[in-house]
Amino acid sequence: MSSLFDCRDEAELLAGMRRARQAIARGELIVMPTDTVYGVAADAFTPAAVQRLLDAKGRGRNQPPPVLVAGQSALAALVEEVPEPVQRLVDEFWPGGLTIVLPAQPSLSWDLGDTLGTVAVRMPDQRIALELLEETGPLAVSSANLTGKAAAVTASDAQRMLQDDVAVYLDGGVSRTGIASTIIDATSLVRRGGDETTDPVVRILREGAITRAQLEGVIGDLLEPAAVAEDTADGTA
Repeated sequence: MSSLFDCRDEAELLAGMRRARQAIARGELIVMPTDTVYGVAADAFTPAAVQRLLDAKGRGRNQPPPVLVAGQSALAALVEEVPEPVQRLVDEFWPGGLTIVLPAQPSLSWDLGDTLGTVAVRMPDQRIALELLEETGPLAVSSANLTGKAAAVTASDAQRMLQDDVAVYLDGGVSRTGIASTIIDATSLVRRGGDETTDPVVRILREGAITRAQLEGVIGDLLEPAAVAEDTADGTA
């Protein structure tokens, strides 16, 4: 039986955060508010918990969840390298609605699905999410909805879809923007083994909370001009 906590009430916030931490430690799922839409979260380093997240949403391993972090130091620990243009983007838009795909740190012991050696990372601009991430460490987080359904902008929306697949729901009110994060692929900025066969560019995989114009204002011509990208609108908080 899942529990819902109204985190606008200080007493419920404290109880909810405690129960959420316990659920994450047990490999269970929680739903939490972010600055974009509500997310369903699991311990990123517990493969069974990540699989439980994918199963709850009705997704396959070919759609691995992104990872939310509490700060830039966690990003540096999860990825192989933070290229200088990516650092500029992080300085400008984190915490906030920008998810960045980079080659994952190869020494990490985790299984997010079929990632092809990459990881999508974001630092949310939401107090409850950041406080929880500070205590749990990185969490695998996807939008709190069934695949093909609209992303949840309230905890009740998420609960109607995910029901008892989730142990704890943290209700922070209506999502601030209701707009999913922008996802960019910056993997080509990390050169591997002297590979010079591709030009370094940043691709927009999904435009959301951060606009193309905002990205261009920071990295200029490094942003790929073509707007041809896969639609991943269901997947990322």
